[in-house]
Amino acid sequence: MGLIVAGVSHHTASLGLRERLMVGPSDTDAAARRLLAAAHAREIVLLSTCNRTEVYAVEGEADPVPAIWNDFSTLLGEDVAPFGYVRRDRDAVSHLFRVTAGADSMILGEAQIHGQVRDAWERSRGASGAVLSRLFQTALMVGGRIRNETGIGRGAASTSSAAVQLASKIFGSLNGRHAMVLGAGEMAELALECLVREGVRTAVVANRTHEHALALAERYRAQALHYDECWARLADVDLLICSTAAPHAIVGVEHVVGSLKERGDRPLCILDIAVPRDVDPAVGALSNVFLYDLDDLRTVATANIERRRDEMPAVEEVIAPEVEKYWEWLAGLAAVPVLRTFRTEMDRLREAELAEAMRKLEHLSPRDREAIEHFSRALMNKFLHEPSVRLRAAAANGRGLGVVDALRYLFDLRAADASSADGAADTSSTEER
Repeated sequence: MGLIVAGVSHHTASLGLRERLMVGPSDTDAAARRLLAAAHAREIVLLSTCNRTEVYAVEGEADPVPAIWNDFSTLLGEDVAPFGYVRRDRDAVSHLFRVTAGADSMILGEAQIHGQVRDAWERSRGASGAVLSRLFQTALMVGGRIRNETGIGRGAASTSSAAVQLASKIFGSLNGRHAMVLGAGEMAELALECLVREGVRTAVVANRTHEHALALAERYRAQALHYDECWARLADVDLLICSTAAPHAIVGVEHVVGSLKERGDRPLCILDIAVPRDVDPAVGALSNVFLYDLDDLRTVATANIERRRDEMPAVEEVIAPEVEKYWEWLAGLAAVPVLRTFRTEMDRLREAELAEAMRKLEHLSPRDREAIEHFSRALMNKFLHEPSVRLRAAAANGRGLGVVDALRYLFDLRAADASSADGAADTSSTEER
């Protein structure tokens, strides 16, 4: 029952590559089920955010990684393996705990990833089961503890606030500047909050669903525009922040070029924090237009990392024992059905050999037959007692998976796989209730 995570992130892949692999919320369940079938895995959870696309899998009959890379490569149009990474078993558990805590984020300690992990698990429920449900429940608990017990999230910047911080470096100060926010989701709201805090005089919110724009504008005393109206207002703003959920670029050269003559020599700063990107990269080539995307935030992120590096030992102190606790639980989950199958198989052999012996000893009385059967059961129980005790002890000490695999191999307990899957399904339904 190997546990695996395979994926790409901001550590290994460019924004252009990440946006081609990103899976939208409405597509997560179907994508997870597709991967479950293709990889012949027991369980799958798909996590896809602006900075990572990862598949968490419980191994079935074969290693799921080749199938995952094949699926990603089909989406990408080239081999994704050189840009990816694989973590297994305890390393996979530790990786998810770090991700959920924001310790693996481009903006160290960012809070949004906790909710994104929770949503990914919820949306992948059709492809996950007991093992990954327990893993993600534990990860969310660990992430909450880390934010409460360490300083990694104290004053931590989000992607939105890092974007506004970058704009402050460009303009020197945002006080009195005019800005427009394109989008009305969580990231857009965070950006609007940061802009208001920095003294931006007018923050115009544009969104395809005008009701969402109105609600957001009212909360921050901003002005809401219909989506089609925003292009005429570009001449009035110094800063445009784009954060929509559009599947393709919605800000093209034709949208911006008309405002340039009216702007005179005033520069326009565009911060595109969406994945996939909202702004056509060609916009950045226009005169006096300065376009920045998520990968351009690395300078700000590096400073953020340096300020919070001292918190990492405290983070690891929370993560390490929780990894071991989860691994002990998983080892126990694997040990119980295999141990049951082991004892059942040994008893089947005992009964078969006893029946064969009894056919050769037809002259024995019923009392003698009963004595021999009792002897066979007692002897088998003595043979099985010590292996059973040691297997349970190994599971309790977190070493059960290796011992379980050895037992399955030595006694060819193939039926244990089916028993384990049934046991996992029962546990999953109990936990969800």
